[in-house]
Order: sequence, then structure tokens, then C-alpha cells
Amino acid sequence: MDVRSLGYRTDLIFAGFDGEIIDRGEFLVVRTPSNPTYYWGNFLLFSDPPQIGDFPRWREIFRQEIGRPPTYEHQTFGWDSPESGICEPFLEAGFHLNRDLVMRSVAPRRPTHYADFIDIRQLKTRAEREAVIDLQVHCRDPGHEAESYRAFRTRQMDRYRAMVDAGLGDWYGAFVDDELVADLGLFIDGDIGRYQAVETHPEFRRRGIAGTLVFEAGRRAIAKYDLQTLVIVAEAQSGASRLYANTGFEPVEPQWGLEWWPRSNR
Repeated sequence: MDVRSLGYRTDLIFAGFDGEIIDRGEFLVVRTPSNPTYYWGNFLLFSDPPQIGDFPRWREIFRQEIGRPPTYEHQTFGWDSPESGICEPFLEAGFHLNRDLVMRSVAPRRPTHYADFIDIRQLKTRAEREAVIDLQVHCRDPGHEAESYRAFRTRQMDRYRAMVDAGLGDWYGAFVDDELVADLGLFIDGDIGRYQAVETHPEFRRRGIAGTLVFEAGRRAIAKYDLQTLVIVAEAQSGASRLYANTGFEPVEPQWGLEWWPRSNR
């Protein structure tokens, strides 16, 4: 299966590093055995959007190819098409439909509100990685229980650290008076760079920090790795997508996905 979508194609950079990508013709099996709670690291990517009858079929394929509870509590499905397909049976069963926007830039633009009061640097030490995990846990979806989410993010940062050590990208942080207030990763595949996990502490939002960090990380990565294209994905019609547009990213295509995971009541 040849993946056409720029979003999903760059998503596969990470599974291609330390996971498994198995081509079944109609779909790809994407697995990250080292991190079973990584929902979008353990998913099925179909060539076409869901149609009538796919709800039970896709769920059974997931059980066979990815796994079942208790190891895999979630189910996640993507498709390599700009069409949304027939998602109603999934939604009626409690799945969430992700409608994201894949955005691209060949030269990031200095944002209108440039945060010149922050210090931006590549994160390398264990203490800095721990600060990133703390920030990401603080910014998590409230449906995720803190302890299990910390374990997930710790495994993710182990992966990203290994990729940095292999020369495949960098993790950047924005600091105010030595406090980490925002962070992101930017990783490469040939001449393409893909952003990961852009987070800003809630108390420091709406001050231009995230846009400045996206701009500076992109500018530095282009110079360091001779990149031709930067790719970032955001929820469609969101504040994040408007922020990225302000730093020179243009929409390329929608990216659809369906996900179900047990929400925490805490």
C-alpha cells in the first residue's frame, strides 16, 4: 500500500524507527510494541474511508492485528483519503472522529507576535526531558489519568531521545527565567521535517511563545538538515491551525481518524 497522504506518510517516520509497519494490501498495520498505550502508534491505516459494514470488520481486524485488552485497551483507525466516509456506526459506539489539517511550509515566517523574552534551546539533559514530561502531563487531555499518561509520555520521550541520538531530529524548549514553558520535537525523513507534540503551559499561552518556538525550531532545522519541507498537523479550524498559519504554514489536506479509548473519570 502506497501512502499518499503527507500527514500519515510523515506519521510513519516514527513507527519506521522503532516499531513495525506491515503491509496487508488493503491496509497497513502500525505497531509500537514498546509502547502499547500509544494509541496512534498502534493503529490500522486503511487505503479507503469506512463504508457500510466496516464497523465490525475493522474492529475485528484490529483485535487480530494489534491486540486486545488488557494490553491494548484502545482502537484507532485512519485512512489514506481526504474523504470522511461512513463514520456513524463508530460514533454511535463511542468513537471520536478526528478531523485534522495537514499543513506545510517551505520557509517558516516570523510570527506577528514574536516572543523575544524567551530563551529557545535544544533539550539534551535528563532533567530537561523530565521537565518536558511534567509539562506534557500537565497539558494532557483531562480524559487521561495522570499516572498512566506519565508512563506513556516517558516511553515516548525515550523514543524521541533515541531518534535525537541517531541524528534524526531535535527536541526544543522555550524557557522563561529557566522555567520550561513550551516544547516541541522536529524530526526528519530525507528533506522533510515533521513537528511533534507542540505544548505550551496554560499560564503562558496567548503570548506568542508557541508561534515563536515553531518558527525558530523550523528555521534552525532547515539550516541544520537542509530540509525542503516542514509538516505540522493540527485540529481543523482550531487555534493551533491559525497559529501555524501565522508562521507560514499552508493547508494541504484533511486527515481523518477514528479513536476509542477508555476515558478516565478522574
